[in-house]
Amino acid sequence: MALDYAKCAKEIYETLGGRDNLVSAAHCATRLRLVTVNNDNIDMKKLEDIDGVKGVFSSNGQLQLIIGTGTVNKVYDEFLAVSGMTASTKEEAKAAAAAKQPLIKRMVKTLGDVFVPILPAIVASGLMMGLVEALGKVIPGFSDSAWYGILDMISNTAFTFLPAIIAISAARVFGGNIFLGGVIGMLMIHPGLINAWSVAGMAESDIPVWHLIGNFFSIRQVGYQGHVIPVVIAVWLMCIIEKWLHKHVPEMIDLFVTPLCTVMITAFVTLGIIGPIFSTAESYVLTFAKWIITVGYGFGAMIMGALYPVTVVAGIHHMYNVIEAGMLSEAGGLNTWMPIASAANFAQCAACLAVGLKAKNAKTKAVAIPSSLSAALGITEPAIFGVNLRFTKPLLCGIAGGAVGALLGSVMHIGATAYGVTGIPGYLTTLDYTVQYTIVLVVSFAIAFVLTWIFWKEDENESKKTDVKETSEEKQAESILEHVDEKTIYAPLTGNVIALENIPDDTFASGVLGGGIGIEPEVGEVAAPFDGTVATLTDTKHAIGLTGPNGMEMLIHVGIDTVNMNGDGFEVYVAEGDAVKAGQKLMTFSIDKIKEQGYSTTTAVLLNNSDDYEDFKVLKTGAVKKSEPVITI
Repeated sequence: MALDYAKCAKEIYETLGGRDNLVSAAHCATRLRLVTVNNDNIDMKKLEDIDGVKGVFSSNGQLQLIIGTGTVNKVYDEFLAVSGMTASTKEEAKAAAAAKQPLIKRMVKTLGDVFVPILPAIVASGLMMGLVEALGKVIPGFSDSAWYGILDMISNTAFTFLPAIIAISAARVFGGNIFLGGVIGMLMIHPGLINAWSVAGMAESDIPVWHLIGNFFSIRQVGYQGHVIPVVIAVWLMCIIEKWLHKHVPEMIDLFVTPLCTVMITAFVTLGIIGPIFSTAESYVLTFAKWIITVGYGFGAMIMGALYPVTVVAGIHHMYNVIEAGMLSEAGGLNTWMPIASAANFAQCAACLAVGLKAKNAKTKAVAIPSSLSAALGITEPAIFGVNLRFTKPLLCGIAGGAVGALLGSVMHIGATAYGVTGIPGYLTTLDYTVQYTIVLVVSFAIAFVLTWIFWKEDENESKKTDVKETSEEKQAESILEHVDEKTIYAPLTGNVIALENIPDDTFASGVLGGGIGIEPEVGEVAAPFDGTVATLTDTKHAIGLTGPNGMEMLIHVGIDTVNMNGDGFEVYVAEGDAVKAGQKLMTFSIDKIKEQGYSTTTAVLLNNSDDYEDFKVLKTGAVKKSEPVITI
């Protein structure tokens, strides 16, 4: 009996508690993805018992209802109709879900969102400062020339006005007017205030103060050139005030009342309360960070060098930007955190390169060697996610090398003139420490490379795999597909077949969406598993639903949680309703991009209505070529 989509949607809506308990709604290839106000009052058992709902679970702030391919989009349309909601993009649903994440996780993500976009400005200034300084040392008299003066001014501009840049970025993240944010940032370094770097040499009694309400409310006439956190907090407050005023001020006077009141209120609170409190707090944070680096003759730096790749895996390494920016903002400040990151990154480069040189499998080499070169330039995600984390031992060997290198960097007191630059480009920001920096990189590299070479051994099954050229594979596919059996499902990918229960996703592994297999792909191409018709295509291009002979309904879902990539790295060559032949190319995808984003490439190949076939059987596991038989019904 066909599912009543409207009834299913209505029962889901009512069980969830109606519109008041709903924030957003979206769907992927198989699931209805909802963000609710409160999950605690929802009867999950009743939700699971609704006809059409095959399972319910909560993940990453989303309540996910498993409906099934080809059905979920119809239930979703009815859900929007009954709830009166508008369709959310997956990005909007993701943002709504993120708002429900733990406070610490949200704070770290927010800091990353603020500081990552301004990296180009910081990197450019830091590299230019290094070049100008190098020219001043190499060319006699250059440091006294007009060229040196103007180049020096250009290169340090980003650091001189760093609070303004941070304020604009923060306003964008917090949803406020970026120009008002810029005003607050510039206010904190206004030339009418004493430069914070000059206050250190002044007696407290010599610092002028505005006594606005006697001694009850006073403001020291000191700028915030050496601070970062107060700027972020101030702009966060500004955005809250601005949004509140937009909602409550009559529209006809909103244009001038809201900006005026927003800036005035934020300015007084920032200079009188936020600035003094959080600048003091930030000073303690920086002092603690420096203490960690130097404690026990660099033992603290050694621990941080070991932990750095772990924070990359967790996606929270951008939080270090706050510390580094604070170090650089101090008078004559140097980024002493940079050698820790550089040692850790270069060690991961070495471990990845060792894998690439030692491996016999052509695919492993093809991924590892380019990834190691990327890591040498400071971009480690391909090496960590694509190689080292996958094989585990290289990651651990890299951690060992990074720890020792970080220790040396701390002991030798290396400092950089920028952040966001590590590895080989780091030489341009550590010109006063070229020899020491070289020692750090060489030691980190050598330890990680040697340990990986000794302890990592390629799996026998991996080493026996050969790189099959596309032409020979296509010929093999053609010869197999000359005689297509209507009761056979052919492998849509070349790779390694794993049992259904080993797919790293509870929904797929449980069989709730049907029997089938998982394939760990070696080639980023999906082919039709039988002669049939394209039933559904997700707008994010990561999943395809097919109908075939004997009523087969199949889902091919590339990767786990790849819906979050929003189609990046995926390309489809068919449209809904197209007739396809077994072996025909349906989709291509980038294995490297999926791994760089931290997702599993394991592809679910599921026969959604497998229960309809008594003779359903998986024919093989292990290595498989595209278009080899893998399932029979």
